[in-house]
Amino acid sequence: MKEILQYLFNHHTLSKSEAKAIMIEIAQNKFNATEVTAFVSIFLMRNITLKELEGFREALLQMAVPVNLDTSATIDIVGTGGDGKNTINISTLASFVVAGAGQKVTKHGNYGASTITGASNVMKELGYQFKNNSDQLHDELEKANICFLHAPHFHPALQSVVALRKALGLRTFFNLLGPLVNPVKPKFSMIGVYNLEIARIYQYLLQNDNREFILVHGMDGYDEISLTHDTKIITKKGEEIYSAEDLGFNSVTPESIKAGKTTQETAKIFRNILHGNGTEQQNAVILANASVALFYTKKFGSYYDCLLLAKESLESGKALRSLELLLK
Repeated sequence: MKEILQYLFNHHTLSKSEAKAIMIEIAQNKFNATEVTAFVSIFLMRNITLKELEGFREALLQMAVPVNLDTSATIDIVGTGGDGKNTINISTLASFVVAGAGQKVTKHGNYGASTITGASNVMKELGYQFKNNSDQLHDELEKANICFLHAPHFHPALQSVVALRKALGLRTFFNLLGPLVNPVKPKFSMIGVYNLEIARIYQYLLQNDNREFILVHGMDGYDEISLTHDTKIITKKGEEIYSAEDLGFNSVTPESIKAGKTTQETAKIFRNILHGNGTEQQNAVILANASVALFYTKKFGSYYDCLLLAKESLESGKALRSLELLLK
């Protein structure tokens, strides 16, 4: 590792094969905590390159626990996290709205590293039991239209850096890897990214995949459609900027979509929203993300058709029913 660090400290970058090899060695605990911390810290001082991200991703997917699920028509709605905005769990809530609207969701998530409450934190607080058994996940997908894949259960490689990430409490390149390494490889991915430079790297990487992708970036630094500012949406066909009004909503304030100060508080907000007791601003942000996700699967008509479907899912209790079935 000393030679690798010196090489990187001299402003060099890694090739895809070098990055892959190093990630595998990190997973095999070949290096001590100080060495890994130094390695991760390099990427706090500069952005990761496309080749480095490709190599890290390939390593994690190669080492992932295999899952046997038909994901030819499923979607994952996920953000990189690390935007420092401490919002409610927008992508996870949108996932249940989408599931309630009739679209199967294979949601990949993890504990928060640079935030209090990640997707896995809130799901655990709600009473969900993590699992990596293909038959059980299949049953969840069939009865609830959604299954949840807790990243450490599928990526043993991540176990070696859990304590490090929590201790650092900062956004690291592992935030960037999470949305790219869903082990079931869903047909559609809606990925929220916190800055445009990272969005470009994702775009170049995902252009080479056979699967469909949507990248969303809140122009004021959110890794989701926040409605606090305009949103850039990038697909294989190009990119567009949308205002809140373009998406059928009024703008919201950052304060209106804040998470709680504890996991328990955030889980309570989560339940309230699915029970139909969310504020107008909270509901708007969830519905905007869910509607865009539904629209880009190209199965539910126009964007406004999808918006009506999403509203019906939330307001009729179908989204809540998906959660309840998942927790049974």
